[in-house]
Amino acid sequence: MHFTSEQRLDDAVLEREFTLGEIPGILWTPVPATAPVPLILIGHPPLGLGRMYPRLAGRARHYASEYGFAAATIELPGSGERPRWAAAEQARADLRRVMEAGDPVGDEIVDALILPLVERAVPEWRSALDSLLSLPEIDGPVGYEGGVISIGVRLAAVEPRIVAAGFFAGSLVPAAMFEEARQVTIPLHVLLQWDDEGNDRQAALNLFDAFGSKEKTLHANLGGHTGVPQFELDTGARFFARHLK
Repeated sequence: MHFTSEQRLDDAVLEREFTLGEIPGILWTPVPATAPVPLILIGHPPLGLGRMYPRLAGRARHYASEYGFAAATIELPGSGERPRWAAAEQARADLRRVMEAGDPVGDEIVDALILPLVERAVPEWRSALDSLLSLPEIDGPVGYEGGVISIGVRLAAVEPRIVAAGFFAGSLVPAAMFEEARQVTIPLHVLLQWDDEGNDRQAALNLFDAFGSKEKTLHANLGGHTGVPQFELDTGARFFARHLK
């Protein structure tokens, strides 16, 4: 891990950009830090860190300044300045074509769009976690939140250092991920926008039902994809405070 820049935000949060090989990322930590702190990995959709920065930084600053957590994110494969790959570009084009036509999104398109992303992204998140936990100011435990829900499901199933997760049921989910969801046993906090125009509500409810966790909570709010109420930020932070401290 190589830090490339740093700045203080509101005198309470240190923001540092880093690279991990070819992968860009951002780390936010509370200041002053008197002891190593827990870490929240913040996922995001494949729109690029630059476009997602205001939303990511807002959540991270809240976690750091109000709860004393470190937070970090990395660029997803094929996003931002990272190299594209032809299969993913074709899958995105197929998805746009189907949605513009008002046709149902078939399993073949969902699989082509999501499964290769999961296969590439999850090992990168785990490598980033190795590097982040090697820093003296971070000591775990670790939570994961947001992003492409299938990436979160895979991470929660295979990464024992993640002890709690907050998911947003707002992305397409391949059928194969439902079996992986049954392997997830950590505490979960799941958000669902009831009127999300791009999300299959019943599929989201079925995925929630599939999770093997004994503690799992579903927060459903009226509104579209970008209409998550502001109070849910505090609700999620309190969820992590219960499980990371």
